Amino acid sequence: MLEQPKQLTNPFMIAPMMGWTTRHYRYFMRLISQQVTLYTEMITTGALLNNTDHDRFLAFHASEQPLALQLGGSDPSELAKVAKIAQGYGYTEINLNVGCPSDRVQSGCFGAVLMKDISHLAKCIAAMKAAVPLPITVKTRIGVDDYESYEYLAELIQKVSAAGCETFIIHARKAWLKGLSPKENREVPPLNYEWVYQIKRDFPALAIAINGGIKDLAEARDHLRYVDGVMIGRAAWYTPYMFRALERIEREDSVGDRIAIVQEYIEYAQAAFMRGESLSHLLQPLFGLFHGLTGARQWRYQLTQAIQMNAAPEVALQKMLVDIANSRHV
Repeated sequence: MLEQPKQLTNPFMIAPMMGWTTRHYRYFMRLISQQVTLYTEMITTGALLNNTDHDRFLAFHASEQPLALQLGGSDPSELAKVAKIAQGYGYTEINLNVGCPSDRVQSGCFGAVLMKDISHLAKCIAAMKAAVPLPITVKTRIGVDDYESYEYLAELIQKVSAAGCETFIIHARKAWLKGLSPKENREVPPLNYEWVYQIKRDFPALAIAINGGIKDLAEARDHLRYVDGVMIGRAAWYTPYMFRALERIEREDSVGDRIAIVQEYIEYAQAAFMRGESLSHLLQPLFGLFHGLTGARQWRYQLTQAIQMNAAPEVALQKMLVDIANSRHV
């Protein structure tokens, strides 16, 4: 056990989400806030070891830091090899997925399946710790299938921390590997925040972050009374501007501030578009920016139209910004 409590870079984190936390989304989020740790989508060890074009999976813009790489895998030697590859790209953390319940990860015997074999999970962590000096962290559930008790969760934390993991991000729901879809696994199993709080009380020297069902910063700050960090998932996609509050600077006109953020993003999006990047991937992160404001529905409609027309971001977004600004005076 650590003698001193582990400190997190930021207490606020945005969850790794397949198809959502792309490098374009992460660049966009950095324009909103510097006070949040970002995570990549889960990348499997096979994707990296079976391809020579590592840049395709691992390259990122320097502004995205602090940035953690989330890996999916279950072979200790393969995880160690991939950790060494990732180290060269400058990630600040490597996170092992021990919570995803999808059929794809089950067939590869990783994700939430790893919760069923604590000793093997510990070997995976130990192998990566021996390979690189980066922090190796775990994102897990409170249980999986019939492996559901506080005692089992505490045993997992104890043995995996002994292998070298000092930070655990715990989704406060169990996972069902059969009978529920990944979406249902995010909603149907009941939340049990108290178990996560108790883990922090029982392992005070470890950094414990909580995840699951957290919709805004007010809820996040409430959780921070009991744990060290809070990871927000879907709400970070649908209402990304909420993280602007972490910057602690006065903004009398939030619409004008959001417009300024898009203006900063335009140069990045245009350059990526000219390199052949998907316009849909470039514009999708912007859909929730004006959530709750007058003109938000029109903004989303215009983004959809721009994607369908494959319009250059520089032209489409500038016109949309004029429209959103005018909507305040209608």
